Amino acid sequence: MSIAHRIRVEDVQVLSDDWYVLKKTTFSFQRSDGSWQRQSRETYDRGNGATILLYDTQRRTVILTRQLRYPAFVNGHDDLLIEAPAGLLDDAEPEARIRAEVEEETGFRVREVRKVFDAFMSPGSVTERLHFFVGEYQPGDRHSEGGGIAAEGEDIAVLEVGIAEALAMIEAGTIRDGKTIMLLQYAALHLFPDLPKAR
Repeated sequence: MSIAHRIRVEDVQVLSDDWYVLKKTTFSFQRSDGSWQRQSRETYDRGNGATILLYDTQRRTVILTRQLRYPAFVNGHDDLLIEAPAGLLDDAEPEARIRAEVEEETGFRVREVRKVFDAFMSPGSVTERLHFFVGEYQPGDRHSEGGGIAAEGEDIAVLEVGIAEALAMIEAGTIRDGKTIMLLQYAALHLFPDLPKAR
C-alpha cells in the first residue's frame, strides 16, 4: 500500500555529509482522520547493506566476527562486538557484495548463498535496509585469514562457534548485535531444527 500521497515534503536540510549523510526533513503527514500534521525528522543515510550467517550442519557450527563498534562502546558496551559478517552494498547487488564482504572479513569463499529476508534495522532514524543471507561452509573454504581492510579501520577477529553456544551467548548478553541475533534465531528455526527449544 503506497502512502506517498499522505506525505508532503516541505524542506530538507543537510546537517552533516562526513562519514554518511544526516538530513533534517520537515514534512506534513496526513493522519488517519484526514487531518494534516507538520512533523520534523532527522534521517541518517548510510546506504543499504547485507549480512550473512555461515553455517556447517555437520559440525554444528557458525562463523561470527569480533570487532570494535564505537557507537556501541559509547553506549556502555565496553567490549568488542560479536557479529555476523556484514557490509554496505556500495551500489553492488546484495549477493555479490556479501560474497566479497564475507571473504574480506573471514577469509571464507562461499559457494552458495541464499537470501532469507530483508529488514529495516532502525527505521526511526536510519534509512538502511539490510539483506540477510545464509550460506553453508566447510573448513576447506577458508582461503585467507580475513580480518577486514586495515585502511578502513577494520581489525576483525574470526570466531567459529557451536550453534548451541551462540544461542546461549545471546541469553547471556555476550551477543548483543541485532542482525546477528536475527540470523541465529533463523538458524535455530530453519537450519538446526533439532535444537532443544528454550522454555
